Amino acid sequence: MTITATTVPGKTLLSPVDHTLVLIDFQSQMAFATKSIDATVLRNNAALVARSAAGFGVPTILTTVAEKSFSGPMFDEVTDAFPGQPLLDRTSMNTWEDAAVIEEVNRIGKDRIVFAGLWTSVCIVGPVASAIDQGFDVYFIADACGDVSAEAHERAVQRMIQLGATPMTSVQYLLELQRDWARGETYELTTGIAKKWGGAYGLGVTYAKTMFGAAEGAHG
Repeated sequence: MTITATTVPGKTLLSPVDHTLVLIDFQSQMAFATKSIDATVLRNNAALVARSAAGFGVPTILTTVAEKSFSGPMFDEVTDAFPGQPLLDRTSMNTWEDAAVIEEVNRIGKDRIVFAGLWTSVCIVGPVASAIDQGFDVYFIADACGDVSAEAHERAVQRMIQLGATPMTSVQYLLELQRDWARGETYELTTGIAKKWGGAYGLGVTYAKTMFGAAEGAHG
């Protein structure tokens, strides 16, 4: 049988309307002990993910653990992207065991969920495993997560993959939401986020625009 290729994108690719983003425990006390990723890189990647979701209108849940009594405020890089949005504070290490979070997941009503946060082996593995058990299609943004050691992070990543979760990166998340440079309504949004938080890729975008007036997807 001959297979015919079409321009239809793969079903596993994310779009702005097919998932809920859950950002978990990006808080100072959790960050102090995070050693698997540099704190500056972590904050940058958290900002990139938050700005991407906010810009593309992805329904996003922000949740903290013991914010007032122990873990401290959520990173400004995250909350600034969602001004006025309440933070769902928990006592449970596993976000999925918090009634307010689950109520919001059900209100949004998406069967695909993307997770990022601290720490990978506890606060990300817990909800990932729980959501998969309940039939959700689960992704996690590996470089917007961190743990007390590289070993702890990597074992957690492996465990989640074995459970059936799909790993991705922060820049990949942004570009998968855009996916086609012909989508002019979000072109400046995407390149703007990339320039500010996209690392070396963002520098390249800035250089090309400044030196040559170049644009992604332009054809000669």
